[in-house]
Amino acid sequence: MSYKIELKGTPFVHNINAGNFDDIALQVFAHQYRQNDIYRAFTDALRIAPAEVTNVEQIPFLPISFFKTHKVVSDPHAEIAFTFESSGTTGETPSRHYVTDAAVYRESLLRGFQQFYGDPKDYVILALLPSYLERKNASLVHMAKVLIEESGHPDCGFYLDEWNKLAEVISKLEARGQKALLLGVTFALLDFAEAHPMQLEHTIVMETGGMKGRREEWTRRQVHEFLEEKWQLDKVHSEYGMTELLSQAYSQGDGLFLPTDTMKVLIRDINDPLEVRKTGSGCLNIIDLANLNSCSFIATEDIGNMHADGHFEVLGRLDHAALRGCSLMVVS
Repeated sequence: MSYKIELKGTPFVHNINAGNFDDIALQVFAHQYRQNDIYRAFTDALRIAPAEVTNVEQIPFLPISFFKTHKVVSDPHAEIAFTFESSGTTGETPSRHYVTDAAVYRESLLRGFQQFYGDPKDYVILALLPSYLERKNASLVHMAKVLIEESGHPDCGFYLDEWNKLAEVISKLEARGQKALLLGVTFALLDFAEAHPMQLEHTIVMETGGMKGRREEWTRRQVHEFLEEKWQLDKVHSEYGMTELLSQAYSQGDGLFLPTDTMKVLIRDINDPLEVRKTGSGCLNIIDLANLNSCSFIATEDIGNMHADGHFEVLGRLDHAALRGCSLMVVS
């Protein structure tokens, strides 16, 4: 490894870039192997010797389901700042992500947002997240709170089903030429657009996914076409994140995502979880260096395409009935 860095605090996040990402990832792997009992047991069960891991494709990726069954932390004695918790379905154990350093999360979020959109202070942040506001510890709500705090604009806020009020605020901002970001869960954006069609020239609409049985399932393309028609938009943006991640990826149109500087996406073979490559189709493996105090190497259950130019697409969720050879992915 040619690049060394102190694995601590916000300076660590601030110093990550495309040129040193892989070097830092290998250092984080060695650190988490030493410090994270669950990750070390998983790596040992796969009979992977850390000293023989010399590139990011060789790093073992922890199945995301471990966040449902174990406390995934790299320092068991660290104080928990806050916990992200997934919604799950009825009777299903939720994922829990224990965050020990709120400053690292905030730094990675704001730095990633600035990378794609500039200073949050330039935007009014409008969060249409009804299903997430109704439960505690949703990572998406926390993300919106941080952006709202950073913006500081008096018109920022959260909305449940207050569509008339939200439409009035957006109309006022549009008339002033004020830039705004409407961050919304998919079903709520569709309902709101249906009730309040309008022309948006200064508002970025960013969907975060999530139908949750509230509407008939649509493809992302169908959702975007509907919103583009109702609001006369050239493009609908998207955010890709999850309970188990502290970093995000953003799409500025057409469902093509780019990760922020603290995140990298790789592809694993659906039938062989240890076959990992940089491009092609398969399941998404995420390196999230902001996850320094939990686990930075996560094998998700999302299926996608990774393009040579760094963009990726999310095509759906893995069907567990189709999994084979998954005994490799289990550790007690």
